[in-house]
Amino acid sequence: MIKAIMCDVDGTLLNSQGVVSPYTIEQIKKIKAQGMLFGLATGRDVHSVKKQLNRWGIDGLVDAIVGTGGAEIADFQLNVEKSSYPLEGKVIRQVIEHYQDLDVNFAIPWQGELYSPKDDEYIRKLSEADHIPYHVVDYHEFLNEPRPKVMIVCDPARMDAVIARSHTFTVPKTKSAGLITASILFEYMDPRVSKTGGLKEFMTLHGLTMDELCTFGDADNDYDMTVNAKIGVVMANGSEKTKSAADYITDDHDHDGIGRFIAEHFLNHS
Repeated sequence: MIKAIMCDVDGTLLNSQGVVSPYTIEQIKKIKAQGMLFGLATGRDVHSVKKQLNRWGIDGLVDAIVGTGGAEIADFQLNVEKSSYPLEGKVIRQVIEHYQDLDVNFAIPWQGELYSPKDDEYIRKLSEADHIPYHVVDYHEFLNEPRPKVMIVCDPARMDAVIARSHTFTVPKTKSAGLITASILFEYMDPRVSKTGGLKEFMTLHGLTMDELCTFGDADNDYDMTVNAKIGVVMANGSEKTKSAADYITDDHDHDGIGRFIAEHFLNHS
């Protein structure tokens, strides 16, 4: 029996206007009234997500956030906040050096804001698209302590070059993932981080297992949680890789894919 629903944010729960549709909000309220947990599983960091809940229209409906791709957990029901597996500063420096001759910028999420080594159109567009403030800082000092992850920010036309370059980066303490969110990002994080890992920890906190979880996702970084949840649902606008692992494919994020699936499969209809 499903007792928790966890949704990716960009391209999944949020529509093209960057909010949750009124219909989907109503369905979320209904499943919560039935006692089901509802939360978010996202590549965004927890602090920035908290700041957006009201604008997205779901403030007060979210029981927990599994953020930074699974490295952070904020459980509002249990009042638990924790993070794990940040990247060492020296590893992030190696990532940056590997891409320094390409026309890209870098962004590190920290305390709900973005930190970049230079100001350009890429970081400005990312900040605007995700509604997250950014700061230009000296990375030599900023990387003197571990950080959650580093994101390569670039023009979509240059993403193929970034991905090709990633194939020659062999530092063992990182893993890479290409993400299509509100903008196009390519990121590096600790290889132990996954949405599945964060979700397992969240479910355990509530005395539940992955056999009681339904997830909704769209991009490649949702593949692992789609495979490992009891019910993995993927949006019609999702990547082919993640669709291949889906138990169900629902409507896209602009046609109430989550709300319609909840109404059809989880609500008690009298």
